[in-house]
Amino acid sequence: MSTLILDRKGLRLKRESRTLVVYQDDRRTGTLPLGMLERVVVRANVQLDTGVLGALGEAGVGLLVFGGRGGRRQALFGMPAGGDARRRLHQARAHDDTVWRDRFSWRIVRHKVLGQRRLLGLARQARPDLRRPLGRGLETLDGILAQLSSPLDRARLRGLEGAAAAAHFAAYTRLFAPALGFDARRRRPPPDPVNATLSLAYTLLHFEAVSALLAAGLDPYIGFFHDLAHGRESLASDLIEPLRPRVDRWVWQLFRDERLRAAHFHQEQGGMRLGKAGRGIFYGAYEAWAGPHRRALGRGVRHLLRALEEHHREASER
Repeated sequence: MSTLILDRKGLRLKRESRTLVVYQDDRRTGTLPLGMLERVVVRANVQLDTGVLGALGEAGVGLLVFGGRGGRRQALFGMPAGGDARRRLHQARAHDDTVWRDRFSWRIVRHKVLGQRRLLGLARQARPDLRRPLGRGLETLDGILAQLSSPLDRARLRGLEGAAAAAHFAAYTRLFAPALGFDARRRRPPPDPVNATLSLAYTLLHFEAVSALLAAGLDPYIGFFHDLAHGRESLASDLIEPLRPRVDRWVWQLFRDERLRAAHFHQEQGGMRLGKAGRGIFYGAYEAWAGPHRRALGRGVRHLLRALEEHHREASER
C-alpha cells in the first residue's frame, strides 16, 4: 500500500475503472491502481472530479488537501468510519467519566515527556558541545517526570505538558545551525525552515491518526486530553502527542545530515515554504520514516479500544 502525493501545478486526476490516472498539462504521466492506495495528499492546485472523490471514498482511501502551497491543512475526505457504532458509544461514555479521562490523559502526557527526555539524552551524546543547555532541559524534564509518577487531573497535566514543551524546545532549538533562524516553536505561518518542516510533519502524522481512528470505528473529534473544539479532531491530537518527539528527532536528522538545507526553502505569504526540490526530498524521507510510526499509531488505537471496552465492562457492573 502507498501514498500518492500531488504537489505540482497543472496536474489533473482522473478515474479509469479501478485505476487513478495522473495528467500533467493534458499529458498522461502515470497510473496507480486504487487497490494499492491508502492515502492521497494534495499540495497544489490539482483538478479532480466527483468521480475521483467517489472512487476514493468507496475504496476507503483518505484524501488530505492543503490550502494550495500555503502549507495549512484545509480538508480531509474519503475515510468512512468503521461499522461498529458501539465503539463510538463507549468512547462518548468514557469522555463523560472525569476520572477515566484524567488517567488516560496522564498516560499520554507521561509518554510524551519520556519521549522528549529520550531525544534530549540522545542529543547530548551526539553534541557534547551542547551539554550545558541540553543538561538544563533534561533536568527540567526529570523534575516534571517526578511529578508525573502518579495520575493527576487534566488541569495540572496541561500545566506540566506546557512546561515540558517549553524546556524541550529551549534545548532542541540549539541543535540547529543559527543560520536557520530556529529559536522557538512557532506556527501559522512558520517563520523558518525548521518550523515549516515540523508543521508539515505534524500535519501528516495527524492525518495518519485520523485515518487509523476512523478505520477502527472511533470518532476522531471526541478526545480525552484535548477538549472538544469546533473543527479539531481532538482524539487524533491525543493519539499523536507521544509521537511528537519522534517527529522532532527525525526533523533534526534531516537537517543534521543536510538532506534539507536553507536553500530548499523560500518566503511565501509571510511564512517559510518548502520549494519543489525540498518537497521531493521531504516526502520521500517521510514515507520511509512513516511506516513504523503508522504501526505505532495502530498499536495506540488497539490499546485505546481495549481500554474503552474495559471501561464499558466496569461501568456495566456498577
